[in-house]
Amino acid sequence: MRSALPRAQYVLLEDPDIQDRIRRDPRAFIEGLRAPVIFDEIQNTPQLLDYIRSVVDARPRKMGQWLFTGSQEAPLMQGITESMAGRAAILQLLPFSRAETPKAEPLLGGFPEVILRPRGRELWFASYLQTFIERDVRLITNVRDLPNFRRFLSLLASRHGQMLNRSDLAAPLGVSVPTISEWVRILEMTGQIILVPPYFENFGKRLVKSPKVYWGDTGLACHLLGIQSQAELERSPFWGSIFEGFVAAEILKSQVNRGQRKELYYFRDQQGLEIDFVIPRRNASFWLAEAKASKTVQPSMAAPMLALASAAGDRVTRRIVVYRKPRTGATSRALTRGAEALTLESFAAEINGGK
Repeated sequence: MRSALPRAQYVLLEDPDIQDRIRRDPRAFIEGLRAPVIFDEIQNTPQLLDYIRSVVDARPRKMGQWLFTGSQEAPLMQGITESMAGRAAILQLLPFSRAETPKAEPLLGGFPEVILRPRGRELWFASYLQTFIERDVRLITNVRDLPNFRRFLSLLASRHGQMLNRSDLAAPLGVSVPTISEWVRILEMTGQIILVPPYFENFGKRLVKSPKVYWGDTGLACHLLGIQSQAELERSPFWGSIFEGFVAAEILKSQVNRGQRKELYYFRDQQGLEIDFVIPRRNASFWLAEAKASKTVQPSMAAPMLALASAAGDRVTRRIVVYRKPRTGATSRALTRGAEALTLESFAAEINGGK
């Protein structure tokens, strides 16, 4: 942000001296600044927001003068929604997508620190989890048994890409279902997990009602599963679901990065027909997508999408199998009548292109 707005005054709110000045006289501190101003780590001084609101209200037509960043989403959002409702545009900064850098991949995920120093990924993820548990979680709720909460994270990673079954998670941890629901809420609130709901139109079929759960960053999921190399990942029984979760995150990142609301579903009926992703598009249409970790695509991979498309009619505009690009040999979109195959790279480019 500093490079994008070089003329803006920058204020780091982690500085103890600045925090002390704000505590002693917040109004004088604000009046001593020259807009535009970037406040970094605003969650450290939420009391500033009330004073900035009065400045904004005094000159409502002068927009974009006060910019806030924060690394703790829950307390930051609480302060923004309470003090700046109707006065602030909120932009969520997610880990890097494949469209932003080809170095984002299922094993590493998209966190910049991991992509820049992949050899240090294990230490970084371990430190990230410790900080998340000891700082962010405590700010949201009082988790009494932090070691058990840490075990819950690993257990939930083993359910990556599956329908969320709270009873199945509660039993091995010896906690109640309401406790699991609270822990899931914490992870979703802090952006650690993605809950993908089932598509709500039945097309004449009886549907399941439980969401599917994915870790928002597949690198973190791999760390929780103890997977340390690409070779381990490809031998792992989790490889298919990790790749599927990476595709899910790419879809949501494309929506957030273009200022759209997150909207992603999966389809499954009680007869077992399942499609990984239902992606809403313009004019009430949608795409169907299947994520396959294979480098070889087969026409049979499109069969579930073709079956659903026959019931959905013209609203399904594309049926896509997303697969891994082979190192050698040509790639082809041709798959079968009514369906196409796209490499992960091509799919990422298309969903970010707004087609």
